[in-house]
Amino acid sequence: MKEIHHWIDGNEYKGTSGRFSDVFNPATGEIQAKLSLATKAELDHAVERAAVAQVKWGATNPQRRARVMMEFVRLINRDMDKLAEVLSSEHGKTLPDAKGDVQRGLEVIEFCIGAPHLLKGEFTDSAGPGIDMYSMRQPLGVVAGITPFNFPAMIPLWKLGPALAAGNAMILKPSERDPSVPLMLAALLQEAGLPAGVLQVVNGDKDSVDAILDNPVIQAVGFVGSTPIAQYIYERAAATGKRAQCFGGAKNHMIIMPDADMDQAADALVGAGYGAAGERCMAISVAVPVGDKTADALIERLIPRIEKLKVGPYTAGDDVDYGPVVTAAAKANILRLVQSGIDQGAELVVDGRDFNLQGYENGFFVGPHLFDRVTPDMDIYKTEIFGPVLSTVRAGSYEEAIGLAMSHEYGNGTAIYTRDGDTARDFASRINIGMVGINVPIPVPLAYHTFGGWKKSGFGDLNQHGPDAFRFYTRTKTVTARWPSGIKEGGEFNFRAME
Repeated sequence: MKEIHHWIDGNEYKGTSGRFSDVFNPATGEIQAKLSLATKAELDHAVERAAVAQVKWGATNPQRRARVMMEFVRLINRDMDKLAEVLSSEHGKTLPDAKGDVQRGLEVIEFCIGAPHLLKGEFTDSAGPGIDMYSMRQPLGVVAGITPFNFPAMIPLWKLGPALAAGNAMILKPSERDPSVPLMLAALLQEAGLPAGVLQVVNGDKDSVDAILDNPVIQAVGFVGSTPIAQYIYERAAATGKRAQCFGGAKNHMIIMPDADMDQAADALVGAGYGAAGERCMAISVAVPVGDKTADALIERLIPRIEKLKVGPYTAGDDVDYGPVVTAAAKANILRLVQSGIDQGAELVVDGRDFNLQGYENGFFVGPHLFDRVTPDMDIYKTEIFGPVLSTVRAGSYEEAIGLAMSHEYGNGTAIYTRDGDTARDFASRINIGMVGINVPIPVPLAYHTFGGWKKSGFGDLNQHGPDAFRFYTRTKTVTARWPSGIKEGGEFNFRAME
């Protein structure tokens, strides 16, 4: 059985804990590898070595660090097919989706090539007699990234790119469910010229997370995952004086106005709701048509589109719409929530419970589900299902529709489909959600803007990637300098305002 270990000081580092986690092939249900889980001592060793390596890396001028990022981009493009293949084999998503996973992370690395500009400080000449003031952005030191299973390339790249370009060293703890791609990225960074020890990949479970939070050398933690864990990490990191940026769950609503193009809206919902088997924090899981006529027209268009979805392993070709979910436990939880929707009175319009794929009976495949007449008190509305399940909540008016999204505890992403500019502008202005799409179903910002949710979808005051990432991974130091000229005066004992 293949064993997967850690990446420390620029080489594979074989774990010594004797504890392992199973890495499955989600399409077959078979264990394809054993992942070594780190001890606290191993995590602390990785941090200690990273702290040594960071000193020289942090003193390297930003342009030279940017050149490493530039070469890293070239190497990712060179190995795109290889990365996607490994990603699909461990996660289960289709090859085109896996390449998209890598590509959206790659775009952040491209943005990080501009680090010299993003790290510039400010300068005020002659703030007072012979006095200049200037600010510098300096790296924090050693930082950590804790990343989820659903984007095993993209989110590690979102974390490590800005952190390293800003001059930090990083401890990356990827998901234990699909750990191979982060290790491959670490090797590519080494090939690109990153000094050994500046990026350490330590595989582990909660013990490793707690070791990260308890280690006094680590100055900041970035996390993406479920809301309970995001809140736990945020609170514990803050209690130990660490900077924290933690992103949690989502329940993204898409409002469909009566004037919307119904075919366009239906196509958008199918892609946003069922792509990657719904295992996206920006998936649309709630459709909110305004008015029964709108709802009926929407459901009428959704049913044939959903029933035609092709579900299968990534090896079945690029025309597969989505693959399996990541684990047997995830499949069981999705089907449990589907049953709760039925029990609580929702109308199951498309029933995927009996989905079975010949030859892959032990795989973690879940058929597509569509609910109608869902109400806000139901578990399928309140809970993040993270599966191929779309719930339709009928609203009687625009105000009722926007109120649903605004009153939900999650605030990651939302969308509205309409042809009316006034409605769209009002929606964008009023909605208390971090990312908004107008006739765009999954409003993931491009790399030079920032990504982040509100309410219980995000803990911390700075977002991922874009300019916020460089603010998060640096500290500002302000210097007031005076170079006296002429005869020096005696000491001053009062604090005087600048003249």
